[in-house]
Amino acid sequence: MGQPPFPASLDVGALLASGWKPYAFHQFILKIHSRCDLACRHCYVYEMADQGWRDQPRRMSESIVDRVALRIGEHVMAHELTEVDVILHGGEPLLAGPGFIAYAVRAIRRAMDTGSRVNVSIQTNGLRLDDTFLRLFDQLGIRVGVSLDGDAQAHDRHRLFRDGRGSHAQVVDSLRGLASGPYHHLFSGLLCTIDVRNDPVRTYEALLAFDPPAVDFLLPHGNWSTPPPFREADSAATPYADWLMAVFDRWYGPAETEVRLFTEILRLLTGRPSRSESIGLSPALMAVVETDGSIEQSDILKSAYHGAAATRLHVLSHPFDAALTLPSLVARQIGKGALSETCHKCEIVSVCGGGLYAHRYDDNAGFLNPSVYCPDLYRLIVHIAGALGADLARLRGRVAQIDWGSKSQLIRTPRAASTASGCPLPF
Repeated sequence: MGQPPFPASLDVGALLASGWKPYAFHQFILKIHSRCDLACRHCYVYEMADQGWRDQPRRMSESIVDRVALRIGEHVMAHELTEVDVILHGGEPLLAGPGFIAYAVRAIRRAMDTGSRVNVSIQTNGLRLDDTFLRLFDQLGIRVGVSLDGDAQAHDRHRLFRDGRGSHAQVVDSLRGLASGPYHHLFSGLLCTIDVRNDPVRTYEALLAFDPPAVDFLLPHGNWSTPPPFREADSAATPYADWLMAVFDRWYGPAETEVRLFTEILRLLTGRPSRSESIGLSPALMAVVETDGSIEQSDILKSAYHGAAATRLHVLSHPFDAALTLPSLVARQIGKGALSETCHKCEIVSVCGGGLYAHRYDDNAGFLNPSVYCPDLYRLIVHIAGALGADLARLRGRVAQIDWGSKSQLIRTPRAASTASGCPLPF
């Protein structure tokens, strides 16, 4: 028999013997409720390969929360972390109720005996985001991200109630209380899943109307064995790059908000590390805890096959450190060591990083492939690099023309260029 599909074939023992060490978890995603009040067509939790949600309790119990708090606390102490991020997720986390959310956040913060900071956020579909929740989040300092796919036509293509009604009107009504009222400081941003049938600029501007601090555009989840919509696995067409390039050209310059994908690509192009596992080669630092207390990897892996995110570890019997040497987790921390030969030969590998790990899967080779979005990522990155390069060339030309006796002009020129580019320049 040949080697099992990657990453099961990864020799973690050899890596450790060579001096490699795993990175501690800095982000903990808690699935506090396993059900949802929407039936979104593009949801990786309910509509894709892994149907494990059916076996999960509806809500995480207080006893599991207490043990999760203990496990996070011991992980923070063991690795001397000064701060961690805790993200309340689902399903739809607001279904857990304000009382339970308050209990969970306070329990986790009490467990930080070292005084380490716990940054808490919640990702919601927004349907239940009323004044009761907003007041609680204000008291506890919980940042709020909301899923919104654009205007009514765009959003209601996928984000539907079970009876087929669109949810846009109700989400927008709830979102106004966060976006334009006294709670705007809690607003962390909007999450938008791309559908290339929606007009890209109109979608972006519909999101901008809510003054979001940031926007996350997400590629629909899929892989080589189950390609995402409108992405033919063997095609050189780039429908998602075309869509994102239109948004980038609208965004670059005025930059009314942060678009995280663009910001991360610009960071990588200017020699800085990525802060997202969707792009670049930075190690994955995230652990997920399901409602029953199971420790899992990124739940996006559920889009690949049933059990792809599982670790067979549980907070009642295992510390988070037990997951750090699993081949499936190590593969998401070793950068180029987990990439395919095709990626190694690519001139933009340090920027692309092979794309999101889940998007590399196929039934034969496992995750040892380029992203199923490889042509799209390549074209998008080259496009952004071209825009940045043109800005740098203009800046160099301006600097060359400066009267070096004029201190005020020397200061003014780079600032003007930085504002025009819509991103920090590498100076």
